[in-house]
Amino acid sequence: MSENNIVNSNAETQESPAVAEATAEATASPKAPVYVQTAHDDFDWTIDKRNVAAYNKEEKEKYDRVYDNTFVAITDGELVKGLVVAMTKTDVVVNIGFKSDGLVSLNEFRDLQSLKTGDEVEVMVVEKEDREGHLHLSRKQARITRAWEKIVEVHRTGEVVTGTVTSKTKGGLIVDVFGMETFLPGSQIDVKPVTDYDQFVGKTMEFKVVKINEAIKNAVVSHKALIESDIEAQRAEIISKLEKGQVLEGTIKNITDFGAFMDLGGLDGLLYITDISWGRISHPSEVLKLDQKLQVVVLDFDDGKKRISLGLKQLTPHPWDVLPENIKEGAIIKGKVVNIEDYGAFLEIMPGVEGLVHVSEITWANTPINAKEFFKLGDEHNAKVVTLDKNARKMSLSIKQLSEDPWNTIETKFPQGSKHTGLVKNITPYGVFVELAPGIGGMIHISDLSWLKRFNHPSEYTKVGQHIEVMILGIDKDNRKLQLGHKQLEEDPWNALEETFAVGSIHESTVIRKDDKGAIVQLPYGLEGFAPNRHLMKEDGKQIVADETAKFMVIEFDRNEKRIVLSHTRLWEQAKNDEKEAARKEARVDADKTRKAVKTIQNKVEKPTLGDLGALASIKEKLKQEEKGQGGEAPQAPQQ
Repeated sequence: MSENNIVNSNAETQESPAVAEATAEATASPKAPVYVQTAHDDFDWTIDKRNVAAYNKEEKEKYDRVYDNTFVAITDGELVKGLVVAMTKTDVVVNIGFKSDGLVSLNEFRDLQSLKTGDEVEVMVVEKEDREGHLHLSRKQARITRAWEKIVEVHRTGEVVTGTVTSKTKGGLIVDVFGMETFLPGSQIDVKPVTDYDQFVGKTMEFKVVKINEAIKNAVVSHKALIESDIEAQRAEIISKLEKGQVLEGTIKNITDFGAFMDLGGLDGLLYITDISWGRISHPSEVLKLDQKLQVVVLDFDDGKKRISLGLKQLTPHPWDVLPENIKEGAIIKGKVVNIEDYGAFLEIMPGVEGLVHVSEITWANTPINAKEFFKLGDEHNAKVVTLDKNARKMSLSIKQLSEDPWNTIETKFPQGSKHTGLVKNITPYGVFVELAPGIGGMIHISDLSWLKRFNHPSEYTKVGQHIEVMILGIDKDNRKLQLGHKQLEEDPWNALEETFAVGSIHESTVIRKDDKGAIVQLPYGLEGFAPNRHLMKEDGKQIVADETAKFMVIEFDRNEKRIVLSHTRLWEQAKNDEKEAARKEARVDADKTRKAVKTIQNKVEKPTLGDLGALASIKEKLKQEEKGQGGEAPQAPQQ
């Protein structure tokens, strides 16, 4: 049927053939799949209801275009302009020229308090048809999209934007820029460290967009960047006018161990600790405070690295150039210890003026002295000015010259042979240094500590800080040395002990310690003897050990060397020898008796008889046997 022809058949005439055909096909093949044509499938909808007119093809296309132009072609995510056609308590009805109006929550228009019907607004098409078939619009999404486009643009151009700090978050602040939330890190708020973020909430400030993330549409802003750009401009202006020796006013912004950083009005400079004061200071905080304003002088600057070295002490004359007239050679002054070295200590007479007290100028004594033990930082001492050189800015001081040299009258105060009590100042492996008076002292040699005991080290007898009695043994005035003795306070006991510990005498003693060479044995009267290893052997083959008590024989007594040599082995060896010697003596006595008897008989008999000869032979045989028993030769028979 052609679209341009009018067909006057009614619905019933069009329906009957189709129904009949479908019924016939169903009867002919009941099991095969059959397409059932429903009513009006072949109805021509191009014919109007009155069946009196129809459009040709050109007219139909024309009217279709007119109809289509009444609707707006939109896509999801598109930004469009809309007209507010109605407002409820919760929503705003917006007409965007689509087939239906959209609803937008009234909360999204909170920034537009004067919104009314007829106003034009920009919204985003979230969905053309949601699950309920409604048009879903959003003004919030439209604002965020527009804001992001602006943020991307200002990030590209570096333009300064204005935003409002809405809240505080971890590590920084949330800033509303163009209606979109951005992040302001705490480190980007100001050039100075900020700890209180709450003070910025609600403030409107200027920012620069320093970083964006296209993927998640996130932006980072900075207020510090604006400050730094202003400071950089000021810095460039200051540096262009900077000259060495120029005096500037600055504010202390930070204090460190090595100096203080100063704000010179957009430019930082370093005031090093050695340029703060002519005197010595251990830390800048001793004389400077944060936010303190000072006049400083420019010592040096580097255009490339933008470093400026500042000085404070240079604004006043050097103290050596204005040294008071009363400070001269021979003058007595007072100073504070500001530095201690091995060779001496530096006393500060006034800020920037110091003098050295050498170790040789501390005391008149010739014994070594440690400056770090004598001086303490911060202590004050009186001293005499020995030398003064203003040009070289050097001064040597002396403490010992405040008093008379005691060695000038040493023979009077400390004559040889006199006894005194001194303080042990130092101990060495070979002796003890004793101070008798300030500047006067001497040494006790280790061998002069005791008559009776031998020490491996003097510390076994005395300690530093203890008092000890001494005798002056000798005076060396030229070298300022005294020879001292301690054992000489008593008589030498070795003279009286020579008889007590005579060679061969036996004493019960205890071994107090042993080494590879032998043992030290504790004898009566506090003496100690030495027993070599070979003299420690006992009769059972074992050796005497430490802390064991046994009898010892003195085998050597040397009074000059103060030495006693002992032996335990000699005791039991000598006992055996004594037994053998007694047996030999007894045999010799018996032999002598027999000889005397033979001689007596020979003298009485003039002519021997056979009986006498037999008796003589018997006696002769007996003598031979006795001689053999003694290991000697048999006596010869008398000649007839």
